[in-house]
Amino acid sequence: MTSMASRAMAAVNPATGERGTEHEVHGPAQIEFRLARAAQAAPRWARTPLHDRLAVVRRAGELLERERDRYAALMTAEMGKLLTAARDEVTKCAHCCHWYADHAEAMLAPEPVAVEGERAWVAYEPLGIVLAVMPWNFPLWQVIRFAAPALSAGNVALLKHASNVPGCALALEALFREAGAPAGVFQTLLVGSEAVADLLADERVKAATLTGSEGAGRSIASEAGKQLKKTVLELGGSDPFIVMPSCDLEATVATAVRARTINNGQSCIAAKRFVVHREVAEAFTRGFVEQIAALRVGDPTDSATQVGPLVSQKAVADLDAQVQDSVRAGARLLTGGRVLDGPGFYYAPTVLADAPRESPAYREELFGPVASLFVVQDADEAIALANDTKFGLGCSVWTRDMAEAERFAREIEAGSVFVNQIVASDPRFPFGGVKASGYGRELSAIGMREFTNVKTVRVKLWS
Repeated sequence: MTSMASRAMAAVNPATGERGTEHEVHGPAQIEFRLARAAQAAPRWARTPLHDRLAVVRRAGELLERERDRYAALMTAEMGKLLTAARDEVTKCAHCCHWYADHAEAMLAPEPVAVEGERAWVAYEPLGIVLAVMPWNFPLWQVIRFAAPALSAGNVALLKHASNVPGCALALEALFREAGAPAGVFQTLLVGSEAVADLLADERVKAATLTGSEGAGRSIASEAGKQLKKTVLELGGSDPFIVMPSCDLEATVATAVRARTINNGQSCIAAKRFVVHREVAEAFTRGFVEQIAALRVGDPTDSATQVGPLVSQKAVADLDAQVQDSVRAGARLLTGGRVLDGPGFYYAPTVLADAPRESPAYREELFGPVASLFVVQDADEAIALANDTKFGLGCSVWTRDMAEAERFAREIEAGSVFVNQIVASDPRFPFGGVKASGYGRELSAIGMREFTNVKTVRVKLWS
């Protein structure tokens, strides 16, 4: 949490409620120093040979691999991620760095265009300083998936991380410094959200990227829009998990449990609404509820734990309010639905069924281990229900019928549709959403080029 009055920022361990190391919040002079240093670094970094830029990104991946356990322990202490999942996150970050180090040269190469009597091409040139406003739930991955392509492309980064993971924010700055990035290429700003508008208004900042809530996205888009600055927004999600009769039901149920409880249920692309065909609804519900109820909740550092704490006491209170409001509106509580006693910020894994259309479990994103279950008559109703949301981030469909799968892929309103697998981000594929889930894309060549000037060059040849 942040307090500008106390000039201190510290994480609170979600497993224990204990306050961690305090870090000084950056004041106006410190912010200006970092902005000036970024502005000085930007043209030099853009002119740095691509091979040398990619060497820094590759070295960052190597350091992440070498220090995996240290980074993982830091994430678990600051935001409560299962330690096993935290290790996996560090490994994924390292892979992303290596992937861009291997492929960025081809993605940034000028593209020739055949024009008679001309030499013509399309170039991809860096924009300069990019402000990254990042969330706490994947405190390394969300940053790396922006930073690896952005730095490869020749941009420099200012990171305004979530205020409850300051140790992770500083560790990322140290990572790129140790990897060989010159001063000013990647810097962390320890500031609260109230500082973002002024940063966006500064003419030295050329663009911004945000992963966060719908409200944060609207604020960033509004402030950046006033300055006509490019933004990429990855916002909330209420992803449907569609179960059709031809699926492998046993495997689908087991995967559904994992899909809802990944990162303790705190993931934008976690499955949240389970849309089940009536022919398999009884069997799916029975198995799903049994397995959700049997999940082991506890210490995130214990390898036997399956669901850890939520990030904060407020997160628990907000989630419980959504559950109770949904039950009062008519949703059926099949398991869970309560705050767990003891230290730390824990909520019982929960399944709700038949949530009314105007209830929170139908309309809102539930950011925690709470699943909403709906029974549909056919594919038409499944598609209509899946699309009946303001969000459009991802969708997971479970079927052996490939014609059916192709129809879902065409008609679901989302940035990603995965068939017979969990929705996930991968550096090889563009990632992002539609509707209130944001706009623009991260990852792949498309994500890298979001923060480039796509420049047309045409040279007429004299005869």
